[in-house]
Amino acid sequence: MATTGLPRTTLNDLSRVTESLEMLAPRWSVWALMTLSSQPLRYAEIKSRLPWLHDGQLHPRLRHLTDAGVVERTEYAPRHVTYGLTRRGAELMPVLTVIATWGDAHLEKDLVRNKTTGEMEPERIPAAENVEDALTLISPRHATPILWTLKSHGAATAKTLAVEAMPGYGLTAVYKPLDRLVADGLVTATGTGDFQLSASGQALAPVFQTVSAWAGGRPLADAGAHPLWGQGPAPSQARSAPWATTQTRLPAPTAPAVPAAVPALATTPPASTAWKASDLFSHQIPARPIAPAGGPRR
Repeated sequence: MATTGLPRTTLNDLSRVTESLEMLAPRWSVWALMTLSSQPLRYAEIKSRLPWLHDGQLHPRLRHLTDAGVVERTEYAPRHVTYGLTRRGAELMPVLTVIATWGDAHLEKDLVRNKTTGEMEPERIPAAENVEDALTLISPRHATPILWTLKSHGAATAKTLAVEAMPGYGLTAVYKPLDRLVADGLVTATGTGDFQLSASGQALAPVFQTVSAWAGGRPLADAGAHPLWGQGPAPSQARSAPWATTQTRLPAPTAPAVPAAVPALATTPPASTAWKASDLFSHQIPARPIAPAGGPRR
């Protein structure tokens, strides 16, 4: 990938981040990674924790993650094979924590009645679902380059975004991904022909900081010093906004446990995270995933 408006070092960084997001984006990949976060498991043990996935769905996810170097397949005997996180896979867990934190704070939620107080409050979303839903917004082709270009410029026209984030595609090609980012609440139109990051788009900074650090093999403790996303938003861009996406969430299969709160983002993410079943799920697992109530899920 190449663009013309960002420094070469930033372009290399952007390329690594984009590839990392694409690696995580295929559906159920995050669920599989979180399931393996505490210990290596045999295939049957993984399947029992993700029972709605057929072999034709689970096998490709494990193979994809193994090929990506974040899951290791160990064969002890023909019928004794385990899957576990590699060192790189374990280092990815705190990054997923950061993505889950952003999703919990910025993705849409239904209001549900608290059974204890009777008050209406936002529903509690499983961490794995928050991560997956966040990835559906920033992993599509051209989405992250557009966001990074807007972060660099503060505000930019569609023509500038087409030239710098999508070189070689022409002006008309930028409108579809740009309109999607506007509809999802990550980008706003200024009314003067320019576009800029929304408050939710600016809040992606910790996500891109930590993904960048992980993709570059750097300590997550240094993530906040990112040359682009380490900068704060301009005052005119720090505005309140509704939930970051108008897309209907797909209800996730869940397990019989009350979900633990997603850890709040600290300056230095934890060195590793072991995700429990209560982090992945929120209530009884259905035999199959529930179909989306609205339009198609991205």
